Parts: sequence; C-alpha cells; structure tokens
Amino acid sequence: MSTALRRYPVLIALCVAALFMIVPFLIVALNAVKSPAEYSQHGPLSFPDGFYVDGLKDFWERVDYSQKLFNSLLISGFVAILAVALSVLNAYAIGIGRVRGRTWVLAFFVLANLLPQEALVYPIYYLSKEAGLYDTRLSVIIVFTVIQAAFGTYLLSSVLGEFPREIIEAARIDGANKWQILWRIVVPVSRPTLGVLAVFFFIWTWNEFLLPLVMLISNDNQTVSVALGVLQGQRLMDATMTNAAALLGVLPAIVFFLLFQRTLTRGIAVGAVK
Repeated sequence: MSTALRRYPVLIALCVAALFMIVPFLIVALNAVKSPAEYSQHGPLSFPDGFYVDGLKDFWERVDYSQKLFNSLLISGFVAILAVALSVLNAYAIGIGRVRGRTWVLAFFVLANLLPQEALVYPIYYLSKEAGLYDTRLSVIIVFTVIQAAFGTYLLSSVLGEFPREIIEAARIDGANKWQILWRIVVPVSRPTLGVLAVFFFIWTWNEFLLPLVMLISNDNQTVSVALGVLQGQRLMDATMTNAAALLGVLPAIVFFLLFQRTLTRGIAVGAVK
C-alpha cells in the first residue's frame, strides 16, 4: 500500500478531490427526491424510499424556472461567445501586433481581474441607469463580457506572444492582410485554447450572483442563481425544496461541462504539449 502511495501520488490526490466534489452533489440529489417526512425521520444521509418529485415541481412553479433557465442560458451563452471574440481581438493586437506599452496594457487587464465585484456595483448601477439599460439582460451581458474578456485577453496575450513569427511572415509574403492572418491562421491554431475559455466563461457567468441580483430586479429577467438566492430567504422553505433548488441550479452547468468535456481536455492537452 505504501509503495502505491509513493508511486501514484497525483492519481490519489485527484481521486480524493473528485470524491470531495461528487459526494456533496450526491447528497443534494438524494435529498431533492426525498419527502419532507423522510428527511425529518431519517436525516439527510439516508436513501429515499421512493422518488418524491413534489419538491422539484414546487420549486419549478414557484420561481418560474423555465424563464430563469432561458435567461441564464441566454446571458451565459452570449457572454462566452462575445468575451472570447473580444479576447482574441485584444490579444492579437497585444501579443502579435506588439502595441506600445504592452506591459502596462497587460497590467491594466490584470488589475481589472483583481477588482472585487463589490467595488463595481455602484458604478455599473449608475451607468446602466444613465444609459437606460438597467434591469435588462443586455446590461448584464455587456458587464460580464468586459469582465471575462479582461482575463481572456491576459491569457491569450501570453499564448499569442509565443506564436511562431515565421508563419506570420510567410502569410504576409503571400499577400494576407491582418484580418486574414487573424481569422485564417491565428484563430484556427488557437481553437483549443478558445474552446477552453468559452467553457470557463459560460460556467463562471452561470454561477454569478451579486451583479445579476443588483442589475436584474424584474422577475422575468432574473437568472437561476438569483432565483436560488431569493428563494432561500423565504420562511416556508423546507429542506427537500432547498435541495431540489440546488439540484436544478447546478445541473445545467454540469450537463454543459460534460457536453464540452472533450473540448476542455483537448485544449488543456494541446497547451501542455506546446
């Protein structure tokens, strides 16, 4: 046993980490399909006697989950696409275009990632009011596109800074302009990295709570995370519905992650090889 521990420390650490992530999800899933009586009598770690779905139905109807799900998918999807596109354009100018003051520009993007969202609440709230975008999904899409693109720009600038200059020069000799070099050479080669960024941007935006809570006050515009947070404060909330809400809140993100797991793995593997 000691030999195996010394031989496969990384594998064992990954198994332990996976266990700590899977077990809470399984507990939530078990309690989501458990009746309140079973929960009170046997506790949260017992297996349900049957498949109780009233908690899921009550939560779905109480918060209009279908509308919240559509809002979250719309916002997260647009942010992932727009943030990746903006990151590519910024990184292409900084990493390959070699703009002046490249170090200071990258420092600015790092600073944007270090700012806590609590410091951005009032300026964003005030600007959205002045622009007439308050309580619209467009305002949240714009804000998170800029926030996520700041990280994407910093990451892609380092990647494109190491892009082979010989390929760029060969394309220029063949008569390709800057846009053709970007879309026909840089983007296809960087596609695995862009796929990883898109997956992360989608999941990060899906899990955001503070800014959507402040910016989206109408029930028709709220996201899943906001619905979960608001529902937790109601006095009539029971334990089984709490777990049902948590399950429905995290399940779409897990499904999205599993669907694009190959993209994520391929992007990480390509980065490791490079």
